[in-house]
Amino acid sequence: MSLQRRLTPYVFAAPAVAIMVIGLFYPVVEALRLSFYEVRLGEPISPQAFRGLTIFLEAVQDPSVRDSMAVTLEFSVIVVTLEMVLGVGLALVLEAPIRGMTVLRTLFVLPMMIAPICVGLIWRYMFDVNVGPINGWLSILDLKPAWLAEPGLAFFAICVTDIWQFTPFVFVLALAGLQGLDRSAIEAARIDGASAWQTIVYVKLPLLAPILMITLLMRVIDALRGLEVVYAMTNGGPGLSTELFSLHIYKSAFVTQRMGYSAALSVCLLIVTTALSALLLTRTSPLRRLAR
Repeated sequence: MSLQRRLTPYVFAAPAVAIMVIGLFYPVVEALRLSFYEVRLGEPISPQAFRGLTIFLEAVQDPSVRDSMAVTLEFSVIVVTLEMVLGVGLALVLEAPIRGMTVLRTLFVLPMMIAPICVGLIWRYMFDVNVGPINGWLSILDLKPAWLAEPGLAFFAICVTDIWQFTPFVFVLALAGLQGLDRSAIEAARIDGASAWQTIVYVKLPLLAPILMITLLMRVIDALRGLEVVYAMTNGGPGLSTELFSLHIYKSAFVTQRMGYSAALSVCLLIVTTALSALLLTRTSPLRRLAR
């Protein structure tokens, strides 16, 4: 094989690699470098501002950091679990060729198409204590909860909003996976006398597992870095009851203007996200079988 033929694949891959390095790796390296310096927004990085691991130690010892991370993990577990259950369930129900199903599938996908900041504003209005339609309906029962003013209710509100927006994402991927399954395996199960429930549990879901694992991984990563919806709905309040970790990073960067501290928090979030993703991949995917 000539040198030209050997170099051709690398030449074609070079633009994509360059984009990845510039758009992904360079910002991560810069954030890591910035995390060792105590600098304010707009200040240049100088040797005098170097703090080493002191900023990371401060972040670990900060109670507000631990609280926001706890809120983020609780939020992620709740919304991702419910989104996976609801999304897969809807895909199984709407998989059958029923009249008008195309319209229903389109309606289910609409929330995913709305910008997150708009979703936050929409649901902030929906949960408004005075003019929100939810309280308008509950007024029939003589109820008027302050959804965004009480910690428990505010957390419930942001969970409902995220589930409403991203369940369609799980639904679309699960439905695409179901429509691409090997029909011979499903027909064989039916010929063997398997019920509809047994076909789902023992045939469809195992065949769908690789797609579901990728979907789960994408939703976990997205939930851990959630920002816009919570920013628009509650801005982390009341108190710190809905302050997700990404929102805490945002406030550290643009409210208190501690860019080095916010960079250190970003690196911590990257580490947590990478660790959870690696754990999920090795525990629930073919990578685990290869490791054995």
